Amino acid sequence: MTIRNFARRRAGIAVLGIVAALTLGACSSDPTVSASGTAGTGGGPTKEAPVAKPATLTLAPAAGAKDVAPGDPVKVTVADGTIDSVTLTNPDGKQVQGQPAADKKSWTTTEDLGYSKTYTWSGQATGSDGKPVQISGAFTTVKPRRQMAGSLNVGDGQTYGIAMPIALTFPSAVKDKASVEKALSVETTPKTEGSWAWLNGDTSVHWRPKEYFAPGTEVKVNANIYGVSMGNGTFGRQDISASFKIGRSQIVKGNTTQHRMQVIRDGKQVMDFPVSYGLDSDPGRVTHSGVHVVMSKHATYSMSNPRYGYTDVNVPWAVRISNNGEFIHGLAGSIWAQGKKNISHGCLNLSPANAKIYYDSVLPGDPVEITGSTQTLTSKDGDYSDWTYDWASWSKLSAV
Repeated sequence: MTIRNFARRRAGIAVLGIVAALTLGACSSDPTVSASGTAGTGGGPTKEAPVAKPATLTLAPAAGAKDVAPGDPVKVTVADGTIDSVTLTNPDGKQVQGQPAADKKSWTTTEDLGYSKTYTWSGQATGSDGKPVQISGAFTTVKPRRQMAGSLNVGDGQTYGIAMPIALTFPSAVKDKASVEKALSVETTPKTEGSWAWLNGDTSVHWRPKEYFAPGTEVKVNANIYGVSMGNGTFGRQDISASFKIGRSQIVKGNTTQHRMQVIRDGKQVMDFPVSYGLDSDPGRVTHSGVHVVMSKHATYSMSNPRYGYTDVNVPWAVRISNNGEFIHGLAGSIWAQGKKNISHGCLNLSPANAKIYYDSVLPGDPVEITGSTQTLTSKDGDYSDWTYDWASWSKLSAV
């Protein structure tokens, strides 16, 4: 080997070493070396510092708004900043109660506003730029042409049967049904599928479950209708609510052709009585087939039907199952026909002794399922006709 050749080999090794070093550097896991050969964070994008901005306020209702419904949302929100303080003052100088959000991005009232009053905003927010922005302005609530209250058919702490509908009834028809319905809620434990439906010429809105309630269900209904538009200048007068419970399952099953009535409680038959139903040959007297609902019960009840020539006939242990005159009650005078033929004017006649046994077991909202007759229960047969609709038809009666 000559000295010249040795030098060339050394130079070749040096060149290869440089190439190897550059190659290793390009895929090195060393965090101090980037793909471009520069020290840093490994070549990832560098986060830019947020741009400081002035606070942007949104008032609801907006400053200068008029004819505001007291039931509308009343809220201040801020973007690119936080709220330092908010005051909403009524014409008498009284502050409306409100609650800020935990992140100080919004503030919402926690009490109702009044009708036909001017409210004034004041306060301050601070933008991300550190500069203050004043909260100011005023709005005026509507002067209603009329205020209308609703009434519920259920009461606090009461227990009802598994078919019990919830009914909110008004003294006249509601024009803005969607606004009212959106202010209604039903909470159930366990969760129960159900829907609202407008009935009786839009004077009443009912909620019923898709299927009978499960026994023991806890129910709370809220009608937050104060300040809500009902249409044509009418607004809700006050909120109303109730919490109640569903009791045991009890279903009456009766076939008019068999002249008997069974009571099924929690899946087991506990009663089987002879009965006389409405006279089949007279459409005005026949007992209607369909799902009736117990509405009320009375130790004695005065029956009148001038069309058929009787008034003020007192009967014992009367359980109303519709508003078309159908009851389950005792009648000693028809014991001879009970279990044999139908002779009543639409009611289910039992012996007074059997009527008392049934009467003592009843809850409002118990279903009474009748089959076999020539006439069918319809929505024209009274306030609790909810179960005469199949689910698809019922759901279509909702305004929302």
